[in-house]
Amino acid sequence: MRLRFSIRLQLLVLSLFFFAIPYLGYNYVWELEQYLRTGQEQTMIGTARAVATALHERPALFDSESAYLKDVRPGTDLYAPPIPYPIQLDGELNDWQQVDDLLTHYGANEIVERFTSVQTNDGTKSAASENKDAASEGKQTSLSFEHMVGRYDQFLYAMFNVTDDTLLWRQENSLSVERGDHLLIGMQTPAGDLARYVVAPYESGWVNAFKLAESGATNRAVENALSIQGRWQETAAGYNIELRFPLSMTSGALAFAIVDVDDPVTRQKRYAIGTANTNNIDELGTVVTPSPEIERILAGLKYADSRVWVIDNHKRVLARAGDIQTASGLNTAKREASENLIWRWVETHWLLPLYYHILTKPPADFVDELEDAYALAGRDIGLALNGQPDSLWRLTPDNKAVVVSAAYPIFIEGAVMGAVVVEQTTNGIRTLRNRALEQLFHVILAVMILGTLGLLLFASRISNRIRRLRDNTEAIIDANGKIVGKLPVAKEGDEIGDLSRAFSDVLLRLQQYNSYLENMASRLSHELRTPIAVVKSSLDALSQVSAQAHTSASLEEQANTVAQNSAQQEVFVQRAQSGISRLSSILNAMSEATRLEQAIAQEDVTTFNMIDVIKGCVGGYQHAYTDRQFALSYSPDVAMLKGAPDLIAQMFDKIISNAVDFSQPDNIIDVAVYAKDKRIILTVSNPGPLLPEGMKQQLVQSMVSVRPESETAQSAGSPHLGLGLYIADIIVAFHQGTLTLANRDDKSGVIVSVNLPKI
Repeated sequence: MRLRFSIRLQLLVLSLFFFAIPYLGYNYVWELEQYLRTGQEQTMIGTARAVATALHERPALFDSESAYLKDVRPGTDLYAPPIPYPIQLDGELNDWQQVDDLLTHYGANEIVERFTSVQTNDGTKSAASENKDAASEGKQTSLSFEHMVGRYDQFLYAMFNVTDDTLLWRQENSLSVERGDHLLIGMQTPAGDLARYVVAPYESGWVNAFKLAESGATNRAVENALSIQGRWQETAAGYNIELRFPLSMTSGALAFAIVDVDDPVTRQKRYAIGTANTNNIDELGTVVTPSPEIERILAGLKYADSRVWVIDNHKRVLARAGDIQTASGLNTAKREASENLIWRWVETHWLLPLYYHILTKPPADFVDELEDAYALAGRDIGLALNGQPDSLWRLTPDNKAVVVSAAYPIFIEGAVMGAVVVEQTTNGIRTLRNRALEQLFHVILAVMILGTLGLLLFASRISNRIRRLRDNTEAIIDANGKIVGKLPVAKEGDEIGDLSRAFSDVLLRLQQYNSYLENMASRLSHELRTPIAVVKSSLDALSQVSAQAHTSASLEEQANTVAQNSAQQEVFVQRAQSGISRLSSILNAMSEATRLEQAIAQEDVTTFNMIDVIKGCVGGYQHAYTDRQFALSYSPDVAMLKGAPDLIAQMFDKIISNAVDFSQPDNIIDVAVYAKDKRIILTVSNPGPLLPEGMKQQLVQSMVSVRPESETAQSAGSPHLGLGLYIADIIVAFHQGTLTLANRDDKSGVIVSVNLPKI
């Protein structure tokens, strides 16, 4: 079976192309988002450049020792993050939980000094070898600790969570600070000298440090150092130490070491585990503290909808401002609530859930792995520390948010001393993208629904009109193919209306042609009846005359009768011949059109002057129709015509013959030839009866005549079958022209116009 593909189904299939609109719109918005991301990236690089400009050539901001290190030693070079509030020195270490990600473990691998009781040369060599081996074997120590530092205001805080199997306090009656477990501190003073301190308590509680002698050969306490204070608290696994001292005590070089003493009898020091050797200024580590001055410069940027970092050339954080959770990069105000409650409900419960099967919402919260970072890493930072600005896109660890960062170098005396890093999320762009897509989807959905419904209604209307046209066409034609009605004329001006009117016109012409065929028999019988009757009556009369001659009584009477009837027979024979001639003329007239069409197909086409042909014909008509007058007018500039002069003359003969037949003696027949808009116009106008209504186009058809019966009877010698104008129209069509009939404007007669193209 063949699938019936109706117009409604075709338009429904075509309406599927509406789905290309959301696809194109979606791609357009995605392209727009890429442009917005590029713009955001460039804006962030500009922001980083602006902040770095405020930090260029300000060496006081980078005057610590750590700023000039070539390499950072993990565990030795310390980072002191800012602490939001002062540490309570209670030995519980609870206040350090907020920044405990920076805890560093120290064990056997961080032994900075090993002690021995052998003072001979051989013993010293043996001790050095033993020290190297101990450092490589981590399980040989009974002490380890976790350590970190922090800064609050102008103070440096330090904590130690020590694990020790044996805690030996300094004896109360001992002046030596080395006879028990103790903490050594070495720092470089602002003057550039080495200052050493020790914390060696008698018991758990509040502690202060002692300043040691400048000579590194002995740890003899020379004075109290009350500026270094804290608490030493014993625990189940060992002990905790919390300390605080002013940052002004050191220029940035610092080291801590815990000395383990396990033997309560000899109280000999075993080893020192720490960040660096406190006895050698060259081995001290550095401590990096966020710069208050840089933080003051960045303070205003916390409102800039971005997070800004300033790092040194070792990628350690010197200052930061802002929060990445709210740093979306764009101002994304809340959605304005619609005043239409019904639309708001439809949008909230139907449309937006549908849209967000495709769209993704920016996360309200995400994991920020750099929230408490003290050092940054990344390709963009590496390039910035090499003097080249760069940007970087990255996903958060939970893959919920995209973060874009831009880094710009900070120059001091031509050298890169750090970099500014600016970070933002793309949540603002994603929010704007989603809102744009929501509005786009609203419009597209409305267009698709209205467009589809419109197409369906349009298709239904077209289908109904075509179906109605089909039904009306079938209704006016009966089972035998006869047209029994009239097709309603459509008033619509579209193609279906044109088709309906064309059908109506075609059916009307078919009806007229059928009527012509139906009436042709009566016309032929009317034309043939008279000559046949003449022939029949003549033959009957001849039969009667012959019978009379044979029934005569005597030879004399028969001779007289034959003599009398001879004259009658001659008359009857002439009448019969006249009837036969009339029949022959009728047959010749009927076949003339067919012969003419065949002759036209073989006619040679030449170029001739139209005026010469018409003038010659009019001159002949004045002799042939002496009871008529002919008036010829023409324009001398009429161009040449391409065609057959004999055919034009024949066409002109038919029109003139028709004009003579419908005019009266002494009437004037007007003939005019003129040029108009590259056309040659020939008009023949004669007084006489007007054309019947509705017959102007039918008179050029075959065997159509409107002559009165009386005129037809009077002209029995010249049968009129309505072929004259038909033949003329065939000749005009051969010359690519048109023939029209119309009544005169003054309603006094008829005018025939021939419109031919000129060369």
